[in-house]
Amino acid sequence: MVYNKAIRDKIPEIIKKSGFDCNVQKLPDDEFLKKLEEKLFEEVSEYGESKSFEELADILEVVFQIAKLSGISKEKLEEIRIKKNNERGGFNQNLFLIDTDKQ
Repeated sequence: MVYNKAIRDKIPEIIKKSGFDCNVQKLPDDEFLKKLEEKLFEEVSEYGESKSFEELADILEVVFQIAKLSGISKEKLEEIRIKKNNERGGFNQNLFLIDTDKQ
């Protein structure tokens, strides 16, 4: 079976333990970043179908690695999130914009 996608570090070991062989290539950071961006969409789609908290955790894992490969720590990413939350708010009020009209 062909996959051609970013995987977690222990997946080759898990595959081998289940009786299969696999071919894995270690990509340079810039190439892997592109594959992680593809993986992000895959994980979001999987969450959309399953609504699983495990899929949400996968999304976070991918986001944190994208940030790391882009030169931003989890802590800095959280700092950016908090700043944006302070400036523009969060999603706590469940607001849904229907339209706008010039006053």
